[in-house]
Amino acid sequence: MIARLLAGLALAILAFAAMPRVASADILDHGKTVFFHNVTIGSDETVDGDLTVVFGDARVAGHVQGDVNTIFGKCIIEDGAQIDGHANCITDDGARALAPWFVNSAAFDAFRNQDKHLLVRFGASAIVLLVFLLFPVRMRIAHDRLERHPGLAALVGAIAVLAIVPVAIILAITIVGIPLIVLEFAAVFVGIWLGTGAVALLVGRRLTELIMPSHTPSPLWALILGLVIVSAAETVPYIGWAVTALVWLVGLGASILAFLGSAPIAAIRRVGIGGPPMPTRPA
Repeated sequence: MIARLLAGLALAILAFAAMPRVASADILDHGKTVFFHNVTIGSDETVDGDLTVVFGDARVAGHVQGDVNTIFGKCIIEDGAQIDGHANCITDDGARALAPWFVNSAAFDAFRNQDKHLLVRFGASAIVLLVFLLFPVRMRIAHDRLERHPGLAALVGAIAVLAIVPVAIILAITIVGIPLIVLEFAAVFVGIWLGTGAVALLVGRRLTELIMPSHTPSPLWALILGLVIVSAAETVPYIGWAVTALVWLVGLGASILAFLGSAPIAAIRRVGIGGPPMPTRPA
């Protein structure tokens, strides 16, 4: 019985080996366009159309059934590569000849390195949008706290940031509270996402009311518009980190205030902390 099983297995292996193999080459339909990233087309890859790379290098070892276009990057064609069209490459040197006042600056190099940062910002914005869809009322309360008490939100956020590590140390010392450290950091991240949404809501509302004074935007539209503006500001070289820090600080404070009742906020306001509320457009 065992001999028959082994013989059958051997025949199956021989039959599989004798079968014709399908080529494993990848075909990229409708071309390929990439921004802020280097692209490599392997020897077993085929691009059905044009290959366009902006602010990045294109290395081609396979088959491109169209043109290879690089803007502000290098075009590297390896031996054995096949390009049906033309290779149009505007390198960094060509860009410097066209716009030396910008390309020769350090801001150009910093701008080229924003691909990963843009991907991170897109993911963070998607999380903020998901938090809004799950907790719309709480985010709108945080927006209201931020709009009425911006200074108080910044103060509460600063206190919360300074208290994160001491609270974690106290929980670790108690041994029993070690599992709560995970909850503490989870709460901080949720507060940052909730607060970032509140900041984006405020920015989106203000911009829409500035452009169209007679129009009141929906919360979802204001949030998306605000996220675009905030994300764009956070990707600006050299100052983007300051924008992110400010949004996180103020947003975290607004989130904490959203979970407090009006009585504690009124008590703090009587001490004179927080500044005047931001003016609102009359209905």
